[in-house]
Amino acid sequence: MKNLPEILSSGCDKHPHRTAIIFGQKKITYAETYKKASAVASALKSWEVKKGDRIALLLDNSPDFVFCYFGILMSGAIVVPINHMFKRDEVKYIVEDSESVCLLTSSAYSSMAMELNVIIDSLKFVALTNQNTQNARSLAVYLNGQNSITRDAVAEDPETENLAVFLYTSGTTGHPKGAMLTHANLLANAMSSSKTIRVNANDTFICFLPLFHSFAATVCMIMPLLNGAKTVIMKSPRPIKKLLRAIRKNKVTIFVGIPSLYQILTEVKLPKFMAGWLIRLLNPIRLAISGAAALPVEVFLKFEKKYRMPLLEGYGLTEASPVVSLNPLKGRRKPGSIGLAIPDVNVKITDDNGRTLEPEGIGELCVKGPNVMKGYFKKDEENKIVLRDGWLLTGDMAKIDKENYITIMGRKKDMVNVRGLNVYPREIEEVLYRHPLVREAAVIGIPDPRKGEVPKGYCVLKSTGSITEHEIIAYLKDHLALYKIPKRIEIRAQLPKNSSGKILKRILIEENLKNTQT
Repeated sequence: MKNLPEILSSGCDKHPHRTAIIFGQKKITYAETYKKASAVASALKSWEVKKGDRIALLLDNSPDFVFCYFGILMSGAIVVPINHMFKRDEVKYIVEDSESVCLLTSSAYSSMAMELNVIIDSLKFVALTNQNTQNARSLAVYLNGQNSITRDAVAEDPETENLAVFLYTSGTTGHPKGAMLTHANLLANAMSSSKTIRVNANDTFICFLPLFHSFAATVCMIMPLLNGAKTVIMKSPRPIKKLLRAIRKNKVTIFVGIPSLYQILTEVKLPKFMAGWLIRLLNPIRLAISGAAALPVEVFLKFEKKYRMPLLEGYGLTEASPVVSLNPLKGRRKPGSIGLAIPDVNVKITDDNGRTLEPEGIGELCVKGPNVMKGYFKKDEENKIVLRDGWLLTGDMAKIDKENYITIMGRKKDMVNVRGLNVYPREIEEVLYRHPLVREAAVIGIPDPRKGEVPKGYCVLKSTGSITEHEIIAYLKDHLALYKIPKRIEIRAQLPKNSSGKILKRILIEENLKNTQT
């Protein structure tokens, strides 16, 4: 397969009547999916979109997202997915930075889109998927079959090495950066990930994670379609009852979630007679996958015990399309580990001088493989820093044991230096998660006049019971060396998170900095 659109054309050839997408009561076949994507490509062609043009995509989870994503690629253009939770200025930055010529969106975001159309020079037009209006072009007439094209008229047929997607990373500081991913990057990652979890045409994925995110796009959209499988698209996993009904009704076999959701599922209180019913309800699921953020060991252990199914923790980053490693489906799953590198991906741990470390040595995780991005868009100096001799420097501190299992210790920038001793926030967080009253935890480094830096912890408590800062610190002293003990523990109602459920430590750091300056 030489490009992403071939996923749909191949599916249309081999099994046109097989269901590709389920959305509520709708079942959409591979033939219909190909036809709708072709219609989007036809529209873009008629609007004189050229090969290599960037097309911004701002949509909720829906079949339209899939049609537009693949339709943009069929036209030879590049997809720029945008977080639909972003406010106007955040969307404006990405559209401007990517130099997008078009914004594909829906009526839900039409007001903002039309405002941006006026003030962004590169943006030639806005097109809506579900509405006809004088101010925007209509994709609806193409998607509804009023204006369509023959299969041979999708002319660009992009090569494997052509750019396919600009995925904007949240970044630890400053503005997001556009990671440039090729057709080859995304295809290789989907193929390697498929081998790891043994995907087949009988599988049904459930996709409630946002499709604009690299994790959901690869694992819940590209991977099922590549294998002739089905994906059940939902806008949200809430309410949980609705999610459980979708699993039962559609016989979902692969459940893809984030740690915060698995935490909720472990805390669901059920009478004994209900517990057996719930296991039978979830019985079609053969495996669960956790990504997008670190999975606490305590959550992993409780989930597997409660639901009697394998929970595979993995690791990835946008710049690697995104999957790098996964705990094996058949074989040992090590709690706290992000598993083994997936096929065709190499990893190593290096020190500050770039020397490769021996097993168990802690340093920066580096990744090499066909999934690694071309670079950041218009960021030549940063590309020289993060891409060296074909290796992607992730910025994550990690170690690899003698069996090649990888364990993430934390972000390189998050490491706390206490009087010359390295303290890894992940280690403290894991201990906090083991406390029966702690629901969520985060640890950052804060300045200290005597020690240089010290850890500071943040906790969200479970609804059952209460505990003080001093009691948590006393608990930590039973499990950690004294120099690792946080100077303070702040108990909060919630912690700041991004759209994938990852706790945003940079916001906690910024808040702490402001507080020390006032």
